[in-house]
Amino acid sequence: MTAREPLLRMALRVEQDIFGVRQRGREVAAAIGLEHQDQVRFATALSEVARDLLRTVDGADVSFALVTEPDGRRFLSVDLAPLRPLPGNRYEPQSGAVARLVDTLGLAEAAGYTVVRMSRRVPAAAAALTPPRLAELRAELGTSAPASALDELATQNGQLIAALDEVRSQRDELAVLNAELEETNRGVMALYGQLSEELEETNRGVVALYAELDEKSAQLRAASESKSRFLANVSHELRAPVTAIIGLGRLLTDSASDPLTAEQAQQVELIRSSAADLLSLVNDLLDLAKAEAGRIEPEWVQVDLRAVFGQLRGTLRALTLRSEVELVVEEPPPGTELRSDEVLLAQVLRNLLHNAVKFTDRGEVRMCAERVDDRVRIRVSDTGPGIPAELHERIFEEFYQVPGTSRRSGTGLGLPYARRLVTLLGGTLALTSEPGRGSSFTVELPVAGV
Repeated sequence: MTAREPLLRMALRVEQDIFGVRQRGREVAAAIGLEHQDQVRFATALSEVARDLLRTVDGADVSFALVTEPDGRRFLSVDLAPLRPLPGNRYEPQSGAVARLVDTLGLAEAAGYTVVRMSRRVPAAAAALTPPRLAELRAELGTSAPASALDELATQNGQLIAALDEVRSQRDELAVLNAELEETNRGVMALYGQLSEELEETNRGVVALYAELDEKSAQLRAASESKSRFLANVSHELRAPVTAIIGLGRLLTDSASDPLTAEQAQQVELIRSSAADLLSLVNDLLDLAKAEAGRIEPEWVQVDLRAVFGQLRGTLRALTLRSEVELVVEEPPPGTELRSDEVLLAQVLRNLLHNAVKFTDRGEVRMCAERVDDRVRIRVSDTGPGIPAELHERIFEEFYQVPGTSRRSGTGLGLPYARRLVTLLGGTLALTSEPGRGSSFTVELPVAGV
């Protein structure tokens, strides 16, 4: 509930009373804790409203009160009860600026009468007025005599001079700020121009760089296509004579041919072995060339990994394994199926198993499979020497071999070709390995295919 504490009552009857109302308004505002500028604003607004009412309704009864809202906010409120009804039962101040000097200004009902009510909020930092202090304030205001009109006019002039001085000071500060702002704007415009020039120069460099990159890319594509054509042509031309050499070697060692001495048989076997290695290299080059040229088209069918694993298990029995190495091909879980190219998938897994067996001196080589959500994961692991982390990606480069493994037969084309096939099947081929702890190649393929 809003509490109103009346502080002072006075009558507005003649023009001289306007000065008294203004003076009392300023005194009450100062007593309850309004700041100096707010005191002047409140007193000025009060005198303007008093002048309007004296001219239109011959005066009013003026009542000052301290209002405390339920939320604790305090206001200095003034009710001006007109002596006669307001024209049209409405009030508009003569000067539109009056309403901006106070927080509220308008008509209100008080004790059954329509009054003009204006208020200004008391700062929260102002000291609270206790009942004894309010009583003391009422007594002081009731006994003090208002100053003469001349004194009030002198006070107004002093306030006006102070206000003008403050306006001039603010104008000077504004002029300084404007000068600083103009200087800042000039600096900003100069910086903007410099940045624009630098940006334009950078853009020209970027455009030139992109043009150079496009040219280099075109050259690389042309070089890659030429390399693929070269590999394909050379490999094709080499396959026929190499195959012929293998066939001739087989004829020389055939029982129906003339017998060879032990030395001759050894030399022929060496020729056959070298020709077989060369044929393997030629076939790898042809496969890689076809993959790079995009001439491999997968034949998508439903593949049961149990059948693929069984076929690999039977094929790999023909490998010459050292007694220290055990080859384990685990049976895939029932229902481990996916849509893929069975021939290409078997080729990838055979390549990984051959590599694992080739580089493992003791321990085991193991292949297993599992389904993870909508993908099938096939892992080929071994207990070989392992591969350093910095070489994990390099081993998928063409013709690259891990240092120290050159004594093992191989071309360095198997893993690059295997990764290309896995990518073609919509999957990934990744390596996990540490020196001395073996290697693990993981193939992940989507169950639904590409």
